[in-house]
Amino acid sequence: MDASVSVMEGLERWSVTLLEEGESSQDWLERQMEERSQRGQEVPFLVADLGQLVLRLQRWLHALPRARPFYAVKCNTCPGVLCTLAQLGIGFDCASQEELELVLGLGVTPHRIIFAQTCKVLSHLQYAAQHGVQLSTFDSQAELERVARHHPRSRMLLRITTSGANSIIPLSTKFGAQLRECEPLLDKAKELGVQVVGVSFHVGSHCQDPHSFSQAIADAHSVFNLGQRLGHTMTLLDIGGGFPGADHSGPSLEEFAAEINSTLELHFPEGSGVEVIAEPGRYFVTSAFTLATRLIGKRPAPPGPEKAKEGKAVLHYTISDGLYGSFDCVSHDGGRYLRPHTAKHRDGCPLQACIVWGPTCSSLDQIGRDWLLPELEVGDWLLFPDHGAYSICLGTNFNGFPLPQVYYTVSRAVWEKLWDRPVEEGAAREGECKEWERVEA
Repeated sequence: MDASVSVMEGLERWSVTLLEEGESSQDWLERQMEERSQRGQEVPFLVADLGQLVLRLQRWLHALPRARPFYAVKCNTCPGVLCTLAQLGIGFDCASQEELELVLGLGVTPHRIIFAQTCKVLSHLQYAAQHGVQLSTFDSQAELERVARHHPRSRMLLRITTSGANSIIPLSTKFGAQLRECEPLLDKAKELGVQVVGVSFHVGSHCQDPHSFSQAIADAHSVFNLGQRLGHTMTLLDIGGGFPGADHSGPSLEEFAAEINSTLELHFPEGSGVEVIAEPGRYFVTSAFTLATRLIGKRPAPPGPEKAKEGKAVLHYTISDGLYGSFDCVSHDGGRYLRPHTAKHRDGCPLQACIVWGPTCSSLDQIGRDWLLPELEVGDWLLFPDHGAYSICLGTNFNGFPLPQVYYTVSRAVWEKLWDRPVEEGAAREGECKEWERVEA
């Protein structure tokens, strides 16, 4: 029988299955699929391997030792994720009062939070002020005036634009000040008595070119010089997000790190007094989650011009999760990084081109087309690894279909290292976190 621990952290109770030596999260997933098949259950589910969060942090520390990570909460708000990252001691990037409440509820101290929202709802700004969250971002005069009036103790970062040309999802069409706008904004901050302590930027989600960071860091350096000339004490650089969630999705973290580290050494060398932070989201959680969804429908393509490769008819499959559930990524990036595979080994089986649909009545609920898979039968399981980022957090219950339930797994050894005590002695210490540099998997 699986050993599990129930944890109460912040606003929700969650439980985690402890894996013994030699057992993997994949082993547990396969047992779950077999048991659910026997019971005739078709509801999709997600399995999260919390040990992956530790491994991703270790990799980050080795590649980017100067950039302290502040996890982008919006990417995945599952309590097991937030609690584990809080226990690892990293920072958090929040964009709303609800996200601030989630993180503060874990016992995270305000100095480990950046309110990275350049146009804050007034009540959310007031909440941040009441709870001591000081570090924040701005890109307009209106935001400066709001901050000066309602949170005068803020420590502000001026967010600047980047080209976004090499990212799948550019962000600078909505966020960031142009370089020509920075001087009047810094002047206005001085006039209002708002403390500007540095610069932030975001090269865009799913960045595909490490050189995007080089130009953005160079631009930030010019704004640093401008701010110092105008009397601001500039000590913090936020290089944002855009880092890969999986190694097959573009350049690796190490390729980004090589470019970032060399450019930092050029413009913000160690000893310059400038602290560097970053806002990775998908980097941490993508590979930690695997979705298991069941085939609930199958039919051949209707007669017509659409044919699969090698002249075989296209198959239409319907699975138990879709665009309105955990597959909102299809709306954002066309699902280009989805890598479905069958739960059963089908070596040597010919591949059939197919279209895969979600379960709702919406004709927009198409997850993928022209995918090549072994021919499936109703009741088969289809797995989607690397499903932790911007998935369940964007889901709905449209048409009455439930969101996938999340199950957490972690090795007993990693769990006890994270919480520094044998499981039998209890769960996490409340309000305490390890220093992020010292955690080992």
